[in-house]
Amino acid sequence: MRYLNYINGQWKEPTTGEYRENNSPHNGEALGEFPSSAKEDVQEAVAAAKEAFSSWKKLSFQQRAAYLQKAAAILTENAEEIGRDLALEEGKTLVEGIGETKRAISILEYYAAEGLQPIGDVIPSANAETLLYTTRVPLGPIGLITPWNFPIAIPVWKLAPALIYGNTIVIKPADLTPKSVYHVMKAFDEAGLPAGVVNCVFGRGSVVGNEIVDHPEIKAISFTGSNQIGLQIQKQATEKGKKVQLEMGGKNPLIVLADADIEKAVSIAINGAFKSTGQKCTATSRVIVEEGIYEAFSNRLVERTKELKVGNPLEADTFMGPSVSKSQQEGVLAMIEAGKAEADLLCGGEAPAEADLSNGFYVKPTVFGNVPHDARIAREEIFGPVIALFKVANYDEAIEMANDTEYGLSAAICTNNLTLANRFVDDIEAGIVHVNSETAGAEPQVPFGGCKASSTGSREQGKTAIEFYTQVKTVYMDRM
Repeated sequence: MRYLNYINGQWKEPTTGEYRENNSPHNGEALGEFPSSAKEDVQEAVAAAKEAFSSWKKLSFQQRAAYLQKAAAILTENAEEIGRDLALEEGKTLVEGIGETKRAISILEYYAAEGLQPIGDVIPSANAETLLYTTRVPLGPIGLITPWNFPIAIPVWKLAPALIYGNTIVIKPADLTPKSVYHVMKAFDEAGLPAGVVNCVFGRGSVVGNEIVDHPEIKAISFTGSNQIGLQIQKQATEKGKKVQLEMGGKNPLIVLADADIEKAVSIAINGAFKSTGQKCTATSRVIVEEGIYEAFSNRLVERTKELKVGNPLEADTFMGPSVSKSQQEGVLAMIEAGKAEADLLCGGEAPAEADLSNGFYVKPTVFGNVPHDARIAREEIFGPVIALFKVANYDEAIEMANDTEYGLSAAICTNNLTLANRFVDDIEAGIVHVNSETAGAEPQVPFGGCKASSTGSREQGKTAIEFYTQVKTVYMDRM
């Protein structure tokens, strides 16, 4: 089946007439063809977003919220189908695909409710005759560039706040996972969203993404993806005076102290590192274990890891599906090979041997022990199912090691010591902190983002999203 761009309320062929086949990472099955668009398609989408902005921003918050609620209801009706399509094109399990779809629905519902929340303050003036207050106004057409690893949740957590606060949108989905965003566009279309408010242009980042960043009528850019591309976008956009929000990489630590429940800590490590094939910016990458339980923890982690079923993401008992693409698989395997020269391979470390997985981009869940702190697998983001294990003498050494990274997205600790848990919250250099839970996972009603090289700009999600998608207007109102 051939899919089209969504521009000005219409499904439109790309001006190039060219399409790219979307394939399953499990077996290469063709899932459809999506446009390879040109900059002219982006220009048409931006023009539509600009024209729609003047009327969209004048709607009440409740009127805009009604469209989000309708889109959420449509996604709810089709959640099983959408989750299946997500699993087929991205490789995460069916349970995770349906769960991510439901998360997108929750985000739409949350921001629909935000339409009833205050957007400013009344502030006492020095003049008794002056009513002094603040309000917030939308920015205009906004460009969204979204990744493949959460192909419906991340687009929606950018779209929903942008729309409720009165902006219009041009979105470029990841070219590896276009169908998930197609489902979102279809839901908005069926919900009757006014033409031009949301526009979707499929295609390569070097063409479509570049034009979105460059176009003078795009007032802000929200990007989630690699540090390399994010920093390039930041430079390109800020030179043109645009507002920029970046969510990028992580090298997230899990500290396991000697008083922790080992079985629970192992489960936390496995879920954080291996679910979604480790393809999360918040995935657990480094596990730092106090020496008193290191051997017991390591042995149990390896035992449990070897028991995980790797295979077809649509099968109910599959724990971990494939990497999203051949290049992603090859990159992970290359990092594993580097790890073999630096540390002790405890399990995994290769593609599965099963014949029925040979056409997919699979990597076995992998654990390394005795990892030097300066090893590549200890320093660089792998974005795959790989754990690097470290042994430390105490909490202080663990914190020092955990913070010794350019990233600062998410971090977790397993302990029954309330004092050290509270110290961890203060000591760790991360934007998201978990105590006795995995590093991955985020709820829509709270801010999401990191520090250091992981994030730039204001946080996403929760009430904090208003900071990026609006600007403050201060009003002095005096009597005649």
